[in-house]
Amino acid sequence: MLLMLRLLLSTLIVSSFLQANTDADMEAFLQKTFSANPNILKLDVKVHKKIKLEQVDGWSAFILNVDAKVKDKEGSRDVNQKMIWFSNGTTISPDLIDMKTGTSLKDTVSPSFESSHYKKQNLIYGNADAAHKVAIFSDPLCPFCRDFVPKAIEYMKKDPKKFAIYYYHLPLESLHPAAVTLVKAATAAELKGEKDVVLKLYKVEVDARESDENKILAAFNKSAKTNITLQDIKSKAVQEHFSSDIKIASDLMVNGTPTMFFDDMLDKTKVQYQKVK
Repeated sequence: MLLMLRLLLSTLIVSSFLQANTDADMEAFLQKTFSANPNILKLDVKVHKKIKLEQVDGWSAFILNVDAKVKDKEGSRDVNQKMIWFSNGTTISPDLIDMKTGTSLKDTVSPSFESSHYKKQNLIYGNADAAHKVAIFSDPLCPFCRDFVPKAIEYMKKDPKKFAIYYYHLPLESLHPAAVTLVKAATAAELKGEKDVVLKLYKVEVDARESDENKILAAFNKSAKTNITLQDIKSKAVQEHFSSDIKIASDLMVNGTPTMFFDDMLDKTKVQYQKVK
């Protein structure tokens, strides 16, 4: 996302003037402006959602789908992501800052969960038609996740009619490279019919910086009492599940863990489930 943002900002004056009263106006302006950057070979900008801001009169947030082909050392690569821009109809900006609190209004804007994101393969506890849907994006080696996620799951799994718990693997590879192999091992174990795999995942003791897949698998198998192999984690089914989770996280602009959605909406407090009576 940072690469694309740098490319776009290099061709855009933050307070550019336009008449962006409609989705089409916003798309046309950004398409024309960004295409002027010679490092962007191909570009398609579409408004995914427009959200009227309650904090600032007359301003709206636009969540955009950006599909581009950009130059890199290898020649070119595809970039597909969502971005947020703001407009009041005459001015466009990549962010708005609350002067009283210093809070970025971009942090208050998020895409909502769509029905297509609730995949059967991600439902780990509860009934699909439960009263509430809770989605968790997590990295099993994230320190906060290791403390928070198992407790939240244990709390909700007791009432399958009340909570449908959907879990999405989001290993933060730059911080915890070992997590990538771990979550693939967990997926492989689930495909073999192992139960409570996600909860077992948080009990694995392994160096987060470990890169040796054999050592990581040994730690997982020891903790989960399984026999997952390198061949298992490289299977097509595991790779597809992993890619699906990463894509859903990207669609929803999730880039940190743990991140929770409660009944389709981002739950920044992460405790909305505790308020259900």
